[in-house]
Amino acid sequence: MIKEYLVILIISLLVDMFWHIFIAPKLFRTQIGHLMAKKAKMYAAILFYLVNAGAILVFVINPSIEKQDFIYAIRNGGFLGFSMYATYNFTNLALLKDWPLKLTLLDLSWGTFSTATTSLIVFRIFQNL
Repeated sequence: MIKEYLVILIISLLVDMFWHIFIAPKLFRTQIGHLMAKKAKMYAAILFYLVNAGAILVFVINPSIEKQDFIYAIRNGGFLGFSMYATYNFTNLALLKDWPLKLTLLDLSWGTFSTATTSLIVFRIFQNL
């Protein structure tokens, strides 16, 4: 189980690199730059990825491997990603005065896509082991 957890952690970081390198910096700066800290708190990002990998393992990968069902991995990975990102984005939308709906919709879409993609890749890696 530790091997699967570490693979999920690595794959999710690799998938998310695209977002964090090419899209998020400009998007977040233009949408919520006035709310952003000068320097990111890396411990918070690390905690997210550690929790995220555990959730993907328990709620998506283990059941999809047991069922041998890649559709389960994609569907439930997407739903898990949507749920996690919805918690963050809808809370911000509800509580923060200037939180933009555009950012909410884009971030929800990314969270859904990235978690579904990570889940499918990891499922394929461990499917026949």
